[in-house]
Amino acid sequence: MPSPGTHARHGTTAHPDTTTGPGTAPHHDTTGPGTPSPTDRFPDETAPTEPIPPATQNPHHPADAGSASGSGSGSDTHGMTDRARSLLIPVGDPEPQPEPHPSVTPVLPGRPDPQRPQAVRAPGQEHGMDGGAPCPWCATRNRPERHFCARCAMPMAGDGPAGPGRLPWWRRFGPFGSQEAPWAGDRPRLRRAFDRVLSWLGIVIVLSLLIVLVINIPQGVQATRDHFTKRAEVSPDRYAASRHFPGHKPDLAFDKLNDTWWGPGVSESGKGQWVEARFDQPTRLLDLIITPGVSIRPDKLRESALPHRLEATITGADGKKSTRQITLDQGAGPQRRAFRVGEVTAVRFTIESAHGISAKKQVAIAEIEFFGPSSANSS
Repeated sequence: MPSPGTHARHGTTAHPDTTTGPGTAPHHDTTGPGTPSPTDRFPDETAPTEPIPPATQNPHHPADAGSASGSGSGSDTHGMTDRARSLLIPVGDPEPQPEPHPSVTPVLPGRPDPQRPQAVRAPGQEHGMDGGAPCPWCATRNRPERHFCARCAMPMAGDGPAGPGRLPWWRRFGPFGSQEAPWAGDRPRLRRAFDRVLSWLGIVIVLSLLIVLVINIPQGVQATRDHFTKRAEVSPDRYAASRHFPGHKPDLAFDKLNDTWWGPGVSESGKGQWVEARFDQPTRLLDLIITPGVSIRPDKLRESALPHRLEATITGADGKKSTRQITLDQGAGPQRRAFRVGEVTAVRFTIESAHGISAKKQVAIAEIEFFGPSSANSS
């Protein structure tokens, strides 16, 4: 077996003998002058990996310290510990991270600082645009190079807001969409069920009024004519009465004389007694004049009782009958009353009450005059 000196002379590295007993001196690695050391061959600390004895993995381990004291530092002789240490990458302590900048400035508790909104230019007329082109939609003046209005964002080349087309008549009447459609961004009016009920109720009322108006149009036209037409006296053709006082027949109440009269010949009020005028042809009546008493002279007013309430029974041209109530004043002279009853063939006046009744007096009517439309109205 060659001696240690033989290896040294040939320039080979002598590996430490792991079986060296205690008391054996540490053997140092000797190389020749021309042989590079391991660190010289791998200057970037990338030498080939060699098996590291357990004593060199952690030089600070207590077991390693005991072994080194007992058996010597054989590994240090070959520089294995230094090589292991050179392979370790130094890691520095972590640097403290800077605190993030708060997005909201800290304030005292309970008194937060409100965030101010950023300044935003509101839509409207731009400054210095007094001579600019006006918008055809909202008349706001804009710069000449603008294609859309700065206020309403409508095209500057438009022809202005076009009016809505004429809707059909059935859409212009009632809530059937006659309202203009809302623009973008405008909230339409909220329609509730109660609003719709009111709308339909209004439509029903209007339609009912229209139907009534259509039905009564002829009567309304005739009433208008009767109001403005000229009057002319109309004379009955025949007369009748329930009874009469001798010498005072019913025809004396229609003879155009104020000093003749008709009387039923019954004292007190004469309730239920009647006098009737009849027409051979249907005649249109407009007004009525009744002269109560026996004369128009005031000194003869107390000679008889005066009629107070009369019921006029009217027989029309079609044979139907209707009634009117006539109330007379307590005074002398003729009393005019409106009496628009249309075409009639007979009129009966029935006494219901009288003024100044007495057991020695009877009710008297001096004159009853009828007036109809004058023939001059048709010319």
